[in-house]
Amino acid sequence: MQKDSYESSELVLSPDGRLYHIHAVGEELADDIFLVGDPGRVDMFRDFFETVDYESSNREMRLLTGLCRGHRVSVLSTGMGCDNIDIVMTELDAAANLVAHRGEVDASHPHRSLNIVRIGTCGSLCAQVGTGSVVASAYAVGLDGLMNYYACDNSLFEEDMLAAFEAHMGLPAGQARPYCVRGSEALLRRMAEGMHKGITVTAPGFYGPQGRNIRLRPAVADLNERLMAFGWNGLSVTNLEMETSAIYGFARQLGHQALTVCLVIANRVDGTFLNDYHDQMHALIDKLMSRLVAS
Repeated sequence: MQKDSYESSELVLSPDGRLYHIHAVGEELADDIFLVGDPGRVDMFRDFFETVDYESSNREMRLLTGLCRGHRVSVLSTGMGCDNIDIVMTELDAAANLVAHRGEVDASHPHRSLNIVRIGTCGSLCAQVGTGSVVASAYAVGLDGLMNYYACDNSLFEEDMLAAFEAHMGLPAGQARPYCVRGSEALLRRMAEGMHKGITVTAPGFYGPQGRNIRLRPAVADLNERLMAFGWNGLSVTNLEMETSAIYGFARQLGHQALTVCLVIANRVDGTFLNDYHDQMHALIDKLMSRLVAS
């Protein structure tokens, strides 16, 4: 059950009363938020802002809030991995729904639901989804184990999908139990026209957890082949990345809408890699920003 107040060692604030890591409070965030992994990618969004009314930077987390075509939007970098998403999603929700400096639930207004769109990069597991393609994540499968640390409402997760995935994969007992979660159907309809849609697998690392064999061998040598053979609800596993399952898990549990859209920069089937994707990423940001502010 949600608490009404929080000790300062739980809800951690900076000296000026803002959330400690994202360095923001509620009014400094828009309802529509883009997440990017790379702090340097935040600067790409400046091309689409008429004004910036709030900006902060703390470690790998950079935040811009301003107007795009008269629509208020925030952009926040997260860094890599679900451990950072644990911080970002918790603090975004706290900024939206708590009176941070008092450490209390904000009872003055109803629950504030955020639209959260991650724009990232990924590796494709489909021969037909080549480098330069764009994938929207209808579902996410988390191999990271993060949501197992929370007392979740399992009815908000895809338990039938999880049972089928576990039976199909036969993962070693020592690995974290996966979880399966659906993205926002409303944002998928709104943002993903003309994109590949599929199941995204979120890994807790870039090398072994994504089946890469460098000097340490992966525990599951044919991990990617097993993933490629899994399907659910008419969709196949399209891609691997490192953040989506946690974003979707927190969004579902906390009452927000979330969608991940990724530019494919590696194809694990044919072994290709897109080294320079600046122009493609800029075009993708333009497309998603246009679709967001048009609604």
